[in-house]
Amino acid sequence: MLDRYPSLTANWSYPTAVRFGPGRIAMLPEALASAGIAKPLFVTDPGLAALPIVGKALAILAGSGVATAVFSKVDGNPTLANLEDGLAAYRAGGHDGVIAFGGGSAMDVGKTIAFMSGQTRPVWDFEDREDWWTRADPAGIAPIVAVPTTAGTGSEVGRAAVITDPADHTKKIIFHPLMLPKVVISDPELMLDLPAKITAWTGMDALSHALEAYSSPFFHPMSQGIALEAMRLVKEWLPVAVKDGRAVEARAFMLVASSMGAVAFQKGLGAMHAMSHPCSSLRGTHHGLTNAVVMPYVLAFNAPAIGDKLSALARYLDLPGSGAPAVIDWVLRLRSDLGIPSTLKEIGVDLDVLPEAARMAEHDPSTGGNPVAVTAKDYEILFRDAIEGRL
Repeated sequence: MLDRYPSLTANWSYPTAVRFGPGRIAMLPEALASAGIAKPLFVTDPGLAALPIVGKALAILAGSGVATAVFSKVDGNPTLANLEDGLAAYRAGGHDGVIAFGGGSAMDVGKTIAFMSGQTRPVWDFEDREDWWTRADPAGIAPIVAVPTTAGTGSEVGRAAVITDPADHTKKIIFHPLMLPKVVISDPELMLDLPAKITAWTGMDALSHALEAYSSPFFHPMSQGIALEAMRLVKEWLPVAVKDGRAVEARAFMLVASSMGAVAFQKGLGAMHAMSHPCSSLRGTHHGLTNAVVMPYVLAFNAPAIGDKLSALARYLDLPGSGAPAVIDWVLRLRSDLGIPSTLKEIGVDLDVLPEAARMAEHDPSTGGNPVAVTAKDYEILFRDAIEGRL
């Protein structure tokens, strides 16, 4: 089965062990053995749980004699309740590792279940601030095998997860180096039936990761280069994947771009994500869609500080025109071609979120990676412009 697409099949060891290619889901039992997992908890979301791709994965496990159980109480924006329910299922079933199967929400919950399975402190003690990750007991972190079914978050190659804190409705990033999955199965055929709308939204999330990492002022040349190529892949292949969801090559290269964006953003994110997080928390918006909507507004805000970078990006992407205007125009065209709204108002975010959303954005960890310092007052202006469509 794997030799149908030999040019799209490979084994990689960066940033972890990746088994990439169409049909690679057949290697799931082997991946579990490599990770030292004998009795995994299969974490997915309720939408996926009823689909054939989950049934196929479970059949592969059963055929290899792997005992598992499915946990799918996962919201689109994962919550503390999802994590607590998942931990209860993990402990009750006597599991020794996690299969995180799905998009960003399933990945976040699955990875956090594995991380918290042997911890005694509350999860918020491990938020991605300063050196809080050192509070964790490494021996209490279970191994993870990740299987992405969307090309957007890239969480399969990430060391963090996002969980919503019900106390203040903020999305908090939980981080530890051992949250990086031991093995990743990246099979583009799992995405062939993904709706065009979700393909577009998640693909724009991958773009936002690469674009914000590229724009970040922190010194990390390796991530800089990875981000640049990720954006080229999005430019070439996202429109194809949206137009023809069963184009395996387009799905494969978008899956690569997604993973590359996640690797790159260890260099930092920025105001796009800092704005998106409160919108998701307060209004339940889709993360990738929200990033796509706010993208040109943040680019315009940051342009005076990153003019040279945007000029180089325009040349690399072979865009018409030059500099920041060329990049912003490309984003606007891409957004329009993919059917993505141009304002936050169109996706349910109104002026009533101010000033709470602005305050939350200012304190979001992503703000620290923005190339321009952003205060709550600046965010109020950015949110207002994005809601009312002033660019």
